[in-house]
Amino acid sequence: QVQLVESGGGLVQPGGSLRLSCEASGFTLDYYSVGWFRQAPGKEREGVACISSRDGSVYRLDSVKGRFTISGDNAKNTVYLQMNSLEPEDPAVYYCATGVFRCGVSWYRYNFWGQGTQVTVSS
Repeated sequence: QVQLVESGGGLVQPGGSLRLSCEASGFTLDYYSVGWFRQAPGKEREGVACISSRDGSVYRLDSVKGRFTISGDNAKNTVYLQMNSLEPEDPAVYYCATGVFRCGVSWYRYNFWGQGTQVTVSS
């Protein structure tokens, strides 16, 4: 069965970096696309980035372009979200999700979700 396990969250100062990992099982990265979403308290869940299973192309939310990078390692069946220059607007629970063939920002299209990892930005 499809499973996703996130790791790498934590507390970082503004301007700092974190790398989130999403270890996938039950499918391969060349089958389903994988997205990263985040949800802060009282806010809607929003799509942050996605990597396509078809051609490896990526999507990123405008506010994270130039700061966040999504990548996949097929050998490890793991998707990463490298987050640099973290800002006070970035704290949230970050989730990886899959079950789609094409990347999209609508969270309800994704059928499988990890448990989430907390990212906190504070001085």
